[in-house]
Amino acid sequence: MSINVCNDRSMASITSLPSGVSGSSLVLISTITASSSAGISFTTNIDSTYKKYEIHFIDVHGSNDDENLQFNMTIDGTNWNVTKTTTYFVAYHNEAGDDTSLQYEGSRDLAQGTGFQNLNDRLGTDNDQCVAGVFHLFDPSNTTFVKHYFCRSSAYQAPDYNKQAFSAGYGNTTSAVTGIQFKMSAGNIDSGTFKLYGVV
Repeated sequence: MSINVCNDRSMASITSLPSGVSGSSLVLISTITASSSAGISFTTNIDSTYKKYEIHFIDVHGSNDDENLQFNMTIDGTNWNVTKTTTYFVAYHNEAGDDTSLQYEGSRDLAQGTGFQNLNDRLGTDNDQCVAGVFHLFDPSNTTFVKHYFCRSSAYQAPDYNKQAFSAGYGNTTSAVTGIQFKMSAGNIDSGTFKLYGVV
């Protein structure tokens, strides 16, 4: 087996992956655009077609200052109350450059809770403030194991901070998860785009 070395940092001469190496790709399933929406719900197409799903949320802007973007799961398409155990940590930096931190925020965890889980917090409503991120859900149709997720997001907060939040955990159910809902902790999602992808 030969090894190709790219001395000029260019990958242009590599035209295919070696045998035995595979890459994943995203298949766009659906797009929902928020407009003063109480919530954004994906209740179809989360099934056994893919082992992993991603939801990309882009430029999400809430109607109320200092609120949190949250999610929950459903197993019946109606009730958003799957029991979850989660963890939440953040890195933040303010615009003034005098306050930074990387920290675990245990108050934002759920310990076998059925409520909505924060994906970021204290979002601002100034015209230039929003949150964006990627939510990953693993094997939602599996009826043997719990349903793992993780999410990484970046937000421009009300007190003029950038906060990168990391949330992860599992839905403690062996029933198939059939839907995901996003909402604000109070008020509406005024605008934003949500894209559901299947991962091949």
